[in-house]
Order: sequence, then structure tokens, then C-alpha cells
Amino acid sequence: MTATLLSVNLGMPKDVSWQGKTVHTGVWKRPVEGPARVRRLNIDGDGQGDTAGHGGEQRAVFVYQLDSYRHWEKYFGREELEYGSFGENFTVEGLADAEVCIGDRYRIGEAEFEVTQPRVTCYRVGLRMGEPELPALLVAHHRPGFYFRVLREGHVTAGDEIVKTHTGPGALSVVDVDALLYLPAKDTDKLKLAAEIPALSPGWRQSFEDLLAAQDTPAGPAWDGFRPLLVTAVEPESTSVSSVYLEAEDGGALPATRAGQYLTIRVAGAATPAPVRSYSLSSAPGANGYRISIKREGVTSTYLTTQVPVGTTLDVAAPRGDFVLGDDAGPVVLVSAGIGVTPVLAMLYDLVARGSSREVWWIHGARGPAEHPLAIEARELVGSLRQGCSHVFYSRATEAERRLAGARAGRLTKDALTELGVPADATAYVCGPAAFMTDMTAALTAAGLDPARIHTELFTALDAINPGLVGQTTRPPHPPPGPPGTGPVVTFARSGVAAPFPGGSLLEFAEACDVPARWSCRTGVCQTCLTPVLSGAVDYAPAPLEPPAAGQALLCCSTPHADLVLDM
Repeated sequence: MTATLLSVNLGMPKDVSWQGKTVHTGVWKRPVEGPARVRRLNIDGDGQGDTAGHGGEQRAVFVYQLDSYRHWEKYFGREELEYGSFGENFTVEGLADAEVCIGDRYRIGEAEFEVTQPRVTCYRVGLRMGEPELPALLVAHHRPGFYFRVLREGHVTAGDEIVKTHTGPGALSVVDVDALLYLPAKDTDKLKLAAEIPALSPGWRQSFEDLLAAQDTPAGPAWDGFRPLLVTAVEPESTSVSSVYLEAEDGGALPATRAGQYLTIRVAGAATPAPVRSYSLSSAPGANGYRISIKREGVTSTYLTTQVPVGTTLDVAAPRGDFVLGDDAGPVVLVSAGIGVTPVLAMLYDLVARGSSREVWWIHGARGPAEHPLAIEARELVGSLRQGCSHVFYSRATEAERRLAGARAGRLTKDALTELGVPADATAYVCGPAAFMTDMTAALTAAGLDPARIHTELFTALDAINPGLVGQTTRPPHPPPGPPGTGPVVTFARSGVAAPFPGGSLLEFAEACDVPARWSCRTGVCQTCLTPVLSGAVDYAPAPLEPPAAGQALLCCSTPHADLVLDM
């Protein structure tokens, strides 16, 4: 059967009201008459509101099929839909998602195209169609549509024949690739094949590489929820930092940790409801017990470091965190400021325990020796490494204090780090205040490090992902407005908010509390809203297409089954 371009649909982004918010979107497309000029990044007269997820070289043209139109008209009981209703640039007859493969090439009019990826699941197509569940249905019914890269620019016109000029390698169809990302029961061989298709957009290739890497990583936390651990010692480390030592109540071994992970603690007695806080492990990963080093800067941290007697038990969630030392063989740069020393100190312990021959740079900034916790430990660890070097900066110390500690004068700034000449092929781990990490990341990038090899750790809530929303006012997280809910207590651990659940979804509850949330499809498909569950369980309605792993929840389609603590 000959494939045909039935309609060329264009539209510039506009602001649309949605759930009390404003969305800037280009999903409204309309058919145009006559020839349209296709260019590398777009079609003349067309635009995207969210260029992070749509448009650009890999997603220059979106294609949807007449057969899928007929399918959805029947499914929703709709009259004949106008071309462009699914946000597509090209409405075509033929080119079924189950038959078109990634890397296939087609000539249409004067232009030539290459298939790069399926549609990105996004709530805006549901907004456009007035069918909120549509993003999930597009995947479940195997009708996502696909994107073209433009290989040769030129004019196209409705009625042009679509001629296949090349078959992509691997014979992985659009449906195959869409299912690999969004549906369960992933085929490892197909994942490997997809990750190696040159035409597949880099973002999707990276997703498949991450999925393959996750198959080799132990799943889930070491234990569910919170368990009691015994406080065996509380020791001062500086004028404002103390270490709390924890062991199993029965004296047995605790599960091993990875260098850089953190513990989350529910602190009964500090306030009501019991606050939940996270602290980096500063002990060696192979130690029998755990050590967390805490800076006194609030009610909870002061309670833990000054009022909790030895012999007390604390409710502790299993070690977590992705800010962990990798197994690279190249140089490693550990950069910290203040209490940010703790996770990178654990990395130093790990490097020493391995007898590492890697080139290790330890770079730390503090005001002076009185506010430099764990300084002696760090110095001894660096000294025991075959290729270890240390660069400490004191901003408010005397010359004698600096000389004794072997420290440099001044703050650890972007310029100061740049002057050190760190190796460009290094992997870096950075922990400290947000502004410090931003500066250090910029400095390391300027020094030639690959941004993908620069890792940072921040214990506040992660930055929100709210595609398309504009004009949003950022406020600190807070309990929800209005009368309190009557459901289970939901705690947003990183944001320090706990309140009874009032109904709706957990995502909607987070938004009502101005807790930074991450989402895209809002229908349980894309897993952008995947969030670690520290304690409790959730119920789903509707059920997600792929259930998350143990210890995780999809906020957009879940509610708390009982009291719940989320790592956000």
C-alpha cells in the first residue's frame, strides 16, 4: 500500500488555562494549504512550547496516522476529528507504528526524513483532546506516533507520496521501542539492540542504557520502612558538628552501604508530628555500625546532637542515595564545603579500603579549623592513598591556623578551583550548599570535565519538573491550605512537611503543599513522578502500566494506604 501525506498541520505555542495554572504549549495544530518548508529544527510557521521535550533536531516533525484517528474516534465515541488533533505535524495514511522502525528513512516531496523515536508521553495531548487518560492509552493501545529527523530540507505538500528510501538497523518498530521504555517485561536483548541504534535519539538511548545498568544493581532498600537502631555514642567533631553512632539493637551486623549514601531518621521527641530528616553516612561502607555527622542548625539536629542519650533507639530507614562512588579507574575529584564533607569522606574511606591506585583529589572549604569537622580523618585518609592530594581552603583562619592545617587562604570559589588544574578526565563528586555546588559544577565544566561525570548531592527537595507551566510562583513548602484532611499522614521528608491526606492523588497533594514535584504524563506511564517511599504503602487508581519497584511510588496515580513518608 502506498503511504501518503494527508495533511500538514502547524501551530505556534500559546498559553492555555489548565487546572488553575497556565500552560504554554504548541500542541494545537491546524491543517495548512499549499507547500510548507521543512527545516532541520522545525517547519516554517510551527513551534513548540516546551523545547526540552519536543522539537529540536531529534524531534523536528511529529507524525500520526489516519488509522489511529479512526481507532480513537471509535474508542471515545467522537465524530470525525480534525487533522492535527494529536499535535502532529504530518497526518499520514500508512506508516503504522507497528511497521515503521527506528532508523527508517522516507522521502516526502523535496525533503527526506529519518525516524528517531516514539512520542514522548505528555499530559498536553490529553489536554488538547479533552481526554486526560489519553497519554496512558496511547502506550497501552500501541499507537504512540513517532518523530522524524530532517535529513534534507525542502517543501512538502498534502497529497505527496511517502517513499521509503532506507531500512533502519535492528528492525525495532516504533511500538517495540515504546514498549521497551514504558511497559513491563522488558526484553534485555531488545534493550541492548535499541541502545545501539544510531538513529535513536540520544535521550532514549540513555534511558535504555540506564535500564540495562539497573538490571545489575540490587533492587530495593536493605529493609522496608523504619527500623529501630541503637545510639551507641554521640561525639563532637567541631564547634557545630557532632557524630551519632548507630548499631543494631541485637549487636548484629547491619547491611552494607555504598560510599556516599544517606540515612533518613524519624525523630520522635523532637516535635509533633515526628520530623523526618536525612543525614549522610560519614563512616566507612564496610563498618559494622553506621555513623552520621550532623550540623546543629535547627530543632531536630540540635535534639539529635545534644538531647538524645546513649542507649536511645531511633527509627531509621535503610541507606539510600544515588550520590555514590563509582567503579571508574580514572582520577576522582572530591569537592566539599562545610558539612558537605560527610558523603565524600565516606568515599575516601572506600578508596582507602580498596587500596585504590586512582589519582584522588580532596578539595574542601571551611571557615577555619574550629569549623572543619573530621579534618584529621580526611588528612590521614588522603595521606594513605598512593596518589592522593589535598587542597583545603580556610576563609577566616589566622596564618598560624592555616600553616598548621596546610590550608590555603580564602574561600573555595570557582576561580580558586579552576586554578588548581584538576585533571579533565576525572569523575567529580561535589557536596555543599546549593550555590557552592552550582559554582563548583561550573568550574569543573570549565576545567574540561564531562558534565555527565560531575555528581552533586543536595538534601533539599529535587528541582521540579513541570513541563509547559509558566508564570508559577515559587513558595517554600507548607501544609496545605484549608481544613485539614482526614486521611493518613503524609510526610514529605526533604521538604519538612507532614499533614493528613485530603484526597485526590499524592501528586496533587504535593502541589497543594508547594513541594517541588516531577511529572509529565500524569497518567502512570512516563515514571517522571517516581519517588522513593521511606515508609508506608500506596494504592493505585488507575493502575500504572508498569508497576514501580519495591520502595518506589508513582505519585500521579496513587494515594496513601496508611501513614506515608516520601523522599521529596
